[in-house]
Amino acid sequence: MNNLCQTITLLGTVTSSQPEQLRCDLLLRSGDTVTLHFGAETTFSVLTNIDGTSNDRVPDAPGQEGGELARKVARYLRPQDTVFVRAIRFEHEGQERYDARAVTRMHSEPRRFLFEDTHWWMNQTRQMANAWLDDLFGDSRTYSEDDFSKHYRTNLNFYGGATDDNLQAMPTLARLIYGLSSAYLMTGDHRYRLAAAAGIQFQRSSFRILSPDGQSCIWAFGRRKGVNGTVTLMASENGDDSGAIALYEQIYGLAGLAQYYRITGDPEVLEDLRRTVRAFNTLFLDSKDVNAGFPGFDGYFAHLDPVTLRPDSAALGRLQSRKNWNSVGDHIPAYLINLILALDPLPQGADPEIASFLDTCREMLDRTTRLILEKFPDSDSLYVNERFLADWTPDHQWGWQQDRAVVGHNYKIAWNLTRIAYYQLAHGRQEEAQRALQLAERLAKAMATHGADLIRGGCFDAVERHPTNGQPLEFPWGSVKDFWQQEQAILANLILHGQTGDPEYLDQARSMSAFWNMFFLDRDNQNVFFRVNEDGLPIINGAFANKGQYAVAGYHSFELNYLAHVYTCAYVSPVSSFCLYFHPSAHSGFRSINVLPDFVKPGSIEIASVSINGRQRANFDPVRFQIPLERSDLGSEVIVQFRRKS
Repeated sequence: MNNLCQTITLLGTVTSSQPEQLRCDLLLRSGDTVTLHFGAETTFSVLTNIDGTSNDRVPDAPGQEGGELARKVARYLRPQDTVFVRAIRFEHEGQERYDARAVTRMHSEPRRFLFEDTHWWMNQTRQMANAWLDDLFGDSRTYSEDDFSKHYRTNLNFYGGATDDNLQAMPTLARLIYGLSSAYLMTGDHRYRLAAAAGIQFQRSSFRILSPDGQSCIWAFGRRKGVNGTVTLMASENGDDSGAIALYEQIYGLAGLAQYYRITGDPEVLEDLRRTVRAFNTLFLDSKDVNAGFPGFDGYFAHLDPVTLRPDSAALGRLQSRKNWNSVGDHIPAYLINLILALDPLPQGADPEIASFLDTCREMLDRTTRLILEKFPDSDSLYVNERFLADWTPDHQWGWQQDRAVVGHNYKIAWNLTRIAYYQLAHGRQEEAQRALQLAERLAKAMATHGADLIRGGCFDAVERHPTNGQPLEFPWGSVKDFWQQEQAILANLILHGQTGDPEYLDQARSMSAFWNMFFLDRDNQNVFFRVNEDGLPIINGAFANKGQYAVAGYHSFELNYLAHVYTCAYVSPVSSFCLYFHPSAHSGFRSINVLPDFVKPGSIEIASVSINGRQRANFDPVRFQIPLERSDLGSEVIVQFRRKS
């Protein structure tokens, strides 16, 4: 190609540097080496966090002679340095050249990645949580149900301000509650806990729909305020789920409740969790024992007709009697793991009904895990199947998905199967754990070459499951990258590095983390961009400018911050100590609180210290992760410090 010039982003490791010649060689993850040339207008910097504070502490190169530009090349580009480069690529008459115009290092000290410092993810969480609360509630530092009723809104513009659509959607509210709860769990800032508590009161009073016997509940999709009053919306308004009760949205309706319950043990919150899980297992579960009219192929249907409350209603159209990744797999990360963490081991003082509910959660975890292992892998594709008919026949004709893969779903399965394997190993179920780990590694390794961007870092969005273009990847729409899929890729690779010790997983995690922190952070508004192009430029037109839309609304970014923090401390960082914060409810009937951070590798961490209401406690088992409580401890802050064992 002649006369070609294009801007391109490169992520790689410096292999050699020639400051006097104003050039260096950069090794990409693809295995290619490119020679970079530097000019008078090339800028040099170090990665910043979401607050934009400079982290540039790179020392001068000793003994380097020459002009200012040569000294900068020597300072910022040394062998083994990891850098992002924005370059102009030229191609003409068979010659290729890369002129670097911006260089950003991922560390100041050699190989000490900034996002592996113990404060990095905590700082990111604080900034995002503060921005959310400031955007919604201004200068308030205390929060009530009335504040949420008056000020909460799903649709926010790019700057966090109001739009013309005043919809209050339950799934986005629940995601924000999850984010605020996670922010408290990480930082101990009571502002976040108080806001989460007020949000939960608003969710329960405004969206909960109880069954006639009070034993089950489902959640309304949303509320919309009008001139003549507020209308409650039962059916979803989202494109893929429009007109139906979507199990996906019901599942994420529990995300905030479950995370808040982990922190507080609030019995009223637990009761709504139990009611909703009961609805899942009576309305959505494909079991003849539950409903003799269902086909009985197991798993959960994705949608219900809001009138008949049946998944097989003809009124559902293309949603009739369908199952998908979201209706099966999303139970695991959204609430099941957090519920089991809160209830296993069984809290001291728990009654038989709580023990029975824990058994139900374990059974659901086993069911969804088994179905993922049996139904989702495909022998003729690197990617899993994601949509199914009632009998588990893969549905490759559905809507936009057709025979396409969402890269992030494959990473998400790898991540969650590894978490589940850790839980199984902790309970002596080695054979089941090995089966889960086998698929987790298979998917993660496949995505490393058929989902990850080996030139720029990060991972792509949707790809064809069976490419016909003769290339490793075929994009149905464009080579874009979505923020939530980077989360799945980062966590999958971090947790698999913890399991295997394989440095390739750590390299992959660093590549993904670098891209996230370089390109997805909106440093002007303390938020994240939903979508960027392959080079990291944000796409902010249309729905992608909505700060509060469904995927962005406080779940994935906070989940990433929390678990990247835990996994980095547990498996990567040389400084392995970290704290989590709990606040057992004054109304809790339990005499203990469970504090295990996640389903982590058995034997990887232990409790180093416990402080309750400012006083150190010594009566705890460092490897049991259940802290005994006195009655006087209820309503007090519990600070638990963890450290790595191996």
